[in-house]
Amino acid sequence: MMFGMRVRGGLFAALVMFAAPVVATLATVAVSAPAYAQTVDSITVEGNRRVELETIRSYFHPGPGGRLGQAQIDDGLKALIETGLFQDVHIDQRGGRLVVVVVENPVIGRVAFEGNKKVKDEQLTAEVQSKPRGTFSRPMVQSDALRIAEIYRRSGRYDVRVNPQIIEQPNNRVDLIFEVNEGVKTGVRSIEFIGNNAYSASRLRDVIKTRESNILSFLGGNDVYDPDRVEADRDLLRRFYLKNGYADVQVVAALTEYDPDKKGFLVTFKIEEGQQYRVAAVNYTSSINTLDPNALRSFSRVNVGSLYNAEALEKSVEEMQIEASRRGYAFAVVRPRGDRNFDNHTVSITFAIDEGPRTYIERINIRGNSRTRDYVIRREFDISEGDAYNRALVDRAERRLKNLDFFKTVKITTEPGSSSDRVILIVDLEEKSTGDFSVSGGYSTTDGALAEVSVSERNLLGRGLFAKASVTYGQYARGYSLSFVEPYLLDYRVALGLDFYQRQQLSNSYIAYGTKTLGFSPRLGFSLREDLSLQLRYSIYQQEITLPSTLANCNMNTSNGLLAFNPSPAWVQSNGAAAANALGATDSSGIGLWCYSDGEASLPVRKELAAGRTLTSALGYTLNYNTLDNNKNPTDGLIIDFKQDFAGVGGDVSYIKSAIDAKYYTPLVSDIVGVIHAQGGILNKLGSDELRMLDHFQMGPNLVRGFAPNGIGPRDINPYGTQDAIGGTKYWGVSAELQMPFWFLPKEVGLKGAVYADAGGLYDYQGPTSWAATGEVNTPGCIKPTQAPSPGTCLGLQFDDSKVVRTSVGVGLIWQSPFGPLRFDYAVPLTKGAYDRVQEFRFGGGTTF
Repeated sequence: MMFGMRVRGGLFAALVMFAAPVVATLATVAVSAPAYAQTVDSITVEGNRRVELETIRSYFHPGPGGRLGQAQIDDGLKALIETGLFQDVHIDQRGGRLVVVVVENPVIGRVAFEGNKKVKDEQLTAEVQSKPRGTFSRPMVQSDALRIAEIYRRSGRYDVRVNPQIIEQPNNRVDLIFEVNEGVKTGVRSIEFIGNNAYSASRLRDVIKTRESNILSFLGGNDVYDPDRVEADRDLLRRFYLKNGYADVQVVAALTEYDPDKKGFLVTFKIEEGQQYRVAAVNYTSSINTLDPNALRSFSRVNVGSLYNAEALEKSVEEMQIEASRRGYAFAVVRPRGDRNFDNHTVSITFAIDEGPRTYIERINIRGNSRTRDYVIRREFDISEGDAYNRALVDRAERRLKNLDFFKTVKITTEPGSSSDRVILIVDLEEKSTGDFSVSGGYSTTDGALAEVSVSERNLLGRGLFAKASVTYGQYARGYSLSFVEPYLLDYRVALGLDFYQRQQLSNSYIAYGTKTLGFSPRLGFSLREDLSLQLRYSIYQQEITLPSTLANCNMNTSNGLLAFNPSPAWVQSNGAAAANALGATDSSGIGLWCYSDGEASLPVRKELAAGRTLTSALGYTLNYNTLDNNKNPTDGLIIDFKQDFAGVGGDVSYIKSAIDAKYYTPLVSDIVGVIHAQGGILNKLGSDELRMLDHFQMGPNLVRGFAPNGIGPRDINPYGTQDAIGGTKYWGVSAELQMPFWFLPKEVGLKGAVYADAGGLYDYQGPTSWAATGEVNTPGCIKPTQAPSPGTCLGLQFDDSKVVRTSVGVGLIWQSPFGPLRFDYAVPLTKGAYDRVQEFRFGGGTTF
């Protein structure tokens, strides 16, 4: 009994000892927890100056029964902090009331930038979120500093430092100053390739846009590190390999690393080339019963035996799909399939033509064109709202919009329409400046110093029109021109061009006479295919020759005892030595050298001078075929120009002039590019009108390098005259050239060497050889001297028209310089005519700045 009582007493004591801390803890919690505020009106706010009391109270939302519990108080506290209006917010309990104590953020008086030279204040102001008269927020200021740094990084300045400074002002206001240390541009110090066995690193550097920094980098911007450009280069490399037969190529990665010692980035492209494939077979299948797949065979650009070319494959699919649509199969889809033979390194291609989903275009929405009119964009589409959706036509429209060069970016995407068989095309654009003002300058051994000022606009009034005005003034060439192009005449894909020009060519060491030309030429351009175009033109121009008086000062009247200085070109026989001596002639024998003693111009030239202004009215066309991989710096492809002009549609002259010019580029070994250039032309007479000398072809280094301008072909060989080149009616020329970069120079310098051999000829002069009005001829019956030095020799038009093949070999230096393309040539003629004129060194070029 006694024992039991003790046990129960011990258990009670233990329970009391255990419960005491729990009760104490509960008492503490009850004391420390704030009492609930009855209503929102029971909240007291302290520290607010600009923010209204009710605004602060509005962030506290009562719970059930209109009471504010702990959860509602916590939510209100978080909401107040997130407004960014306050530096600090905390809640107190005073006498059963809830007290919200706030410290307001200052108001920004002004936002300024210091140290920014490369980026204007206006651009930075548009980017930062902190604005004058806005609330100052430290997190926002830090975000703005990062945003400014990002702007500089986009332009390649990764060393930029942005330090925000806060200057306190009275009445709780601050001035915000962003101090910018721009640093230097962070360039690309090296570009390397891993895994490239088929092509050298220098060849692949030509493919990509990113360039290594060099001494001329300040004139460009592609050496500045840009991660977006590097990523785009990966696609350029992949497409380059796919175009050249490497169907399995993968550009695995583009690794970039900043090198503090070099203060620039090291870019490395990792490539897995795979094998090069050739096309073993091309097959066509169709699941559409009424569509014969062989009907689309002619639209394929893939040939058996050729290298696999993904670009040609894409164009084939596009052309075949468009042709199927034209034949009434609007939903036909062409899908290429390639079966590889890994042992033979060949691929068999099958074009499978299937019926695609019946999807229609509900709308075409265009976004981002603030200046360019909607119809300028829509006319590049061959499809419109309500038509069947055709991906090939959409891709072609995207490519056309990019080729307009009106926009920085063009992207066409699709969105679901109002039903499952409807899609909406979204055309997102970013416009860019399309106006150009340029001052160009250059020098060449033909035209001397030359300067040009031009103003042009590619998208006039946002209507897609082109206009250009230019003025040229040089040592031997002067003039002006006005051009206008409407690319869509009457809403058809036909370009209308109008050209008005005036040119003046002055006499120089290559021609004794000058010419003045004033003309107007309307033209129409048609794109027959992407690689084939046709231009129709009409030309009307007025032309005249100018000569110094000393080159056309003879009088043909042989009855005159004295020489009369009238502008009637001819040769005059003097009546004796006394008259010759009196007039200062170099020959005192009376043989009749007065007209030539001061270098009389050739008969055709003087006859053109006497004819005065001549009007030419001609119709012509040009057929152009172009498959070059790059129009400015080609390494592969073919370009052919065939031109014909028919003069005689009114005017004073008539003829048919035909000319062809073809260049073929092909890559050889180790970055060496081979160039074959062939050209030829013929001038035919129409009707009874004789051909003018000015309408003849004039050739020199443009046909065979190593010869002077107008240095080849028929020439007046009168030893007492100016011995002018009088031109020919037929010419031909061929040239073989090897172009190669200098291995010891950075590729970005843009220097290439060339070795070449030229051959050609100009002959068959058919211009005037007599002047019936004065009796001056180059046949028996012309006026002949009767005494020495050459009795019986006619001093009229004597010309050489030998059919000698002119050949030369030479070396050249080609520089794609920041100042424009420059070329220097040194060529040595191997064979030449007896009266040809040689010019072994020649250079020319110009720039825009």
